[in-house]
Amino acid sequence: MDTSKSYLSKVVKEMPDSGIKDFFDIANTMEGALSLGVGEPDFPTPEHVREAAIASIKRGETKYTDNRGTVELRAAAAEYLEKFGLHYDRENEILITMGASEGIDLALRALVDPGDEVLVVEPCYVSYIPCVELCGGIPVSIPLKAENKFRLTKEELEEKITDKTKVLLISFPNNPTGAIMEKEDLEAIREVVTAHDIFVITDEIYAELTYGKKHASIAALPDMYERCVVLNGFSKAFAMTGWRMGIAAGPAEVIFHMNKIHQFTTMSAGTTSQVAALEALTSPVRDEEIDVMRKEYDERRKIMVDGFRNMGLDVTEPEGAFYVFPSIKKTGLTSMEFCNRLLQEQKVAVIPGDAFGSCAEGYIRCSYAYSKDIIKKCLEKIAVFVSQFDLK
Repeated sequence: MDTSKSYLSKVVKEMPDSGIKDFFDIANTMEGALSLGVGEPDFPTPEHVREAAIASIKRGETKYTDNRGTVELRAAAAEYLEKFGLHYDRENEILITMGASEGIDLALRALVDPGDEVLVVEPCYVSYIPCVELCGGIPVSIPLKAENKFRLTKEELEEKITDKTKVLLISFPNNPTGAIMEKEDLEAIREVVTAHDIFVITDEIYAELTYGKKHASIAALPDMYERCVVLNGFSKAFAMTGWRMGIAAGPAEVIFHMNKIHQFTTMSAGTTSQVAALEALTSPVRDEEIDVMRKEYDERRKIMVDGFRNMGLDVTEPEGAFYVFPSIKKTGLTSMEFCNRLLQEQKVAVIPGDAFGSCAEGYIRCSYAYSKDIIKKCLEKIAVFVSQFDLK
């Protein structure tokens, strides 16, 4: 037997581990450590949502559902998306997924053939590039710039298009930068993708979390319905990360083929989670609960932005999600050096920017999905750490 032979996929072997996980692991085991690393609401899932799930279990509702999700939940999801100017048929154009993360994977596998190029706007969520590679696609990074508020410009998009380009993957409001795209920004992108016949996957999981400006979806623009899959879900705005519930919406043909993959790999989203999600969407206090969280996040956002600026670090003010993405280039440290030293010297965990793409070297991601007390304590410790550097 040849013991030197590896049975592992070459693609998987060469895939780097998540740049976020290591800092979570260390912070969780380091005594006295504080963290601004997790992108997860610190609010509990609303009590009435939890009670609906408990009641469902007691009723014995523990069987499979329709692969696509229950009729009731798909109808509620279609109605919910209308608040963003999106109009989808519950029967053929909505798929309930195991979180928006599964939706990303399904959309890419349904659209991308080996050798197709997928334009990925970076900095971006850590799963995008690996998901492109797993389906044989070629990820092509579009680095965004702080001077443009980390928004995608028409010129940046056009520069990366080749005859192999098939899909553009975007996410606004953005993780990790907190950037948004306004309607006029998206109209410029629409002109490019329609001219080059490019399909768009738009991850809008943070659609409810914008500050001062209403979320705009590229799928709501003229001529974009037939070339967009919209991903949304319950993790962020509804504080339901562990329930693993997502929404994929798009043209019937694309959703049909996404569901084929879904039914062969997942079967269906969890029944109890679907009951909880239905309660979250149809509750008369839904928007009120979201408003409470949004207001609290906005207050934390201001504290964090002011805190970093008072230290002398440059920060592009985030307009969505719940992250601040300060530049630490003035310290002369790499993102990894900064994060490692901050953790060891001040016991504060933040995420190195390059975990979200090489263009994000020189930045760190800090989540404000933490209490104001924790945020203030962390900022005090970070200020002590950076005081050793000449930031002029």
